[in-house]
Amino acid sequence: MDADALIERVLERSVSTGEGSGAPPLLGQAIRHAVFPGGARVRPKLCAAVAAACGEGRGFEAALGAGAALELMHCASLVHDDLPAFDGADIRRGKPSVHTAFGEPLAVLAGDALIVMAFDTLLRESRDSPDLLAPLMAILIDAVGTPRGIVAGQAWESERTIDLSAYHQAKTGALFVAASMSGAAAAGLDPAPWRALGERLGEAYQVADDLRDVLLDEEELGKPAGQDASHLRPNAVQNFGIAGAIARLKGLIADASDSIPQCAGAPALREIVHGQAARLMPKSLLRNVA
Repeated sequence: MDADALIERVLERSVSTGEGSGAPPLLGQAIRHAVFPGGARVRPKLCAAVAAACGEGRGFEAALGAGAALELMHCASLVHDDLPAFDGADIRRGKPSVHTAFGEPLAVLAGDALIVMAFDTLLRESRDSPDLLAPLMAILIDAVGTPRGIVAGQAWESERTIDLSAYHQAKTGALFVAASMSGAAAAGLDPAPWRALGERLGEAYQVADDLRDVLLDEEELGKPAGQDASHLRPNAVQNFGIAGAIARLKGLIADASDSIPQCAGAPALREIVHGQAARLMPKSLLRNVA
């Protein structure tokens, strides 16, 4: 079974556990709606790819658990981002957002439950490698909370003056950093040298998302378009223009590839990085980032 299928299996196991005996049925449905069918699963795939490149050994199950935990955190952030208090988005991944389908109270609770589920997933999937749990948990906590996790990233939108770099690094980059570092940690290596890969990929993903928000419509995006402009949020297109943002994206992908530490699987990982970069952009723009 390949890594993609294994990631889905871990996510299914986690969501099914949350639907266990005695659970409120609608809450379980809202959680499942938020997780399946998923998006590209970029973060857990990156975590697994780094672990494989490092020679994951016995830690591969822990890497899958860490990646799945990051994906659950990502899903939680999307549920909360879509709420009327933030983006007020009615569509996500081409279907009704959780608050549209189940109401605001259940959406808030589903997002909260997904956060707890992420920690439970990491704990459960690391049970055969207990020595890996503490470093993986520390990485996950840093990626989610404050000062530089996704909660802090969302909070920047409430500030009168936004530090664009800190905003993007926290809201988008934090989970990418956690993915690359968790993959190395699960393989028993020092995760610090892998931070740069996550930072550059996270920023690349944000720049690509800013471009898509400007250039695509709701049907192509699977979510509302023009959100940055409607919410007066700073973004890469506003800062650099379309051509400049495309050039920035191209440079970030090259930097991400160059930042991969020396390891047996580095060449294969570079191919994965470039392949994921191609998927970030619609086909009409791929020629600009090739």
